[in-house]
Amino acid sequence: MGLKDDLVHPGGEPGGWPVDESPKSVFTTRLEKMVNWARAGSLWPLPFGTACCAIEFMSVVSAHYDLARFGAEVVRFSPRQSDMMIVAGTVVDKQAPILKLIYEQMCEPKWVISMGVCASSGGFYRAYHVMQGIDELVPVDIYVPGCPPTPEGLIYGIIKLQEKIQRGEPSRFQEIRAERRAAEAERHELVAT
Repeated sequence: MGLKDDLVHPGGEPGGWPVDESPKSVFTTRLEKMVNWARAGSLWPLPFGTACCAIEFMSVVSAHYDLARFGAEVVRFSPRQSDMMIVAGTVVDKQAPILKLIYEQMCEPKWVISMGVCASSGGFYRAYHVMQGIDELVPVDIYVPGCPPTPEGLIYGIIKLQEKIQRGEPSRFQEIRAERRAAEAERHELVAT
């Protein structure tokens, strides 16, 4: 007796499933929807933590909140292995070139989450040496409010970013690049006429 003879059809017929009654399942989708779904479910964050918000980020990736449930558990400290930067804390002017360099080295498409009031608007540091929001330097996709924001707030921000990615919306970086290309093309047209 072979393996096929051991299989029994639900109706009781030996020999396995008859050819005409084999289970049929078809899955159709568009390639870009599948890619967006995969991107949303496999974000690799790069933490740029400089203050108390970084401690809140650490709690999000620990066992209690378990960011792995949302597909963003692979924390990388190399920009070439990351596609989502989480800026958590105060960014001073001396750190700005470092932040910009790390952002430029990240893989495309790339997203940025500004975590906390200091990264989003400078916080209560109204001083010449503190950046009054990282959007002066890098394009930000999601802002997470709070001083410091709660771990639930960061998880909510990541979920909103995943929804944006699944809808196929471009990152803020891609929007700015498209705007610049359109302006450059328009400028070339004006020069040509």
